[in-house]
Amino acid sequence: MSDLVAIVYPSEAKAEEVRQRLLKLQKEYLITISDAVIAVKTDQGGIKLNQLVNTTAMGAMTGSFWGLLIGVLFLNPILGVAVGAASGALGGALTDFGIDDSFMKSLSASLQPGSAALFVLIKHMTADKVINEIKDAGGVVLKTSFDETKEKMLRDALASAVERPAA
Repeated sequence: MSDLVAIVYPSEAKAEEVRQRLLKLQKEYLITISDAVIAVKTDQGGIKLNQLVNTTAMGAMTGSFWGLLIGVLFLNPILGVAVGAASGALGGALTDFGIDDSFMKSLSASLQPGSAALFVLIKHMTADKVINEIKDAGGVVLKTSFDETKEKMLRDALASAVERPAA
């Protein structure tokens, strides 16, 4: 079972910094991430999602390969690549795995313009070490699916980072 964590940061850059820290921790086997998306509220009020994986580009790339292969079989590789890329891109654009986009957009509607929310879908983590690594970045917990103990530990750690610079 996975846990969802959404943390609000004052800027997209800060949210990206924390996402990169989490990806580094994943390489150290301290956390297993299914998805990590940054939602940014634009100055016009719209929500832009910065996905970890661009499914449209990935679909176009794999579609091109399969289209080329089929095109070679039917002696028209250029047409095969074009059709394969187009169908792959369409399939990739329609594919959504991980955190539901409409859920992230609705939750991010309450953000201030310019601020960003980092949504992380976690399969497994060593909570104390992961929280220790990201607590100095601050942030405000928007939503979690953690049990009350883990959620309180996360909220307290992030709140202490906010209080420290002011003192």
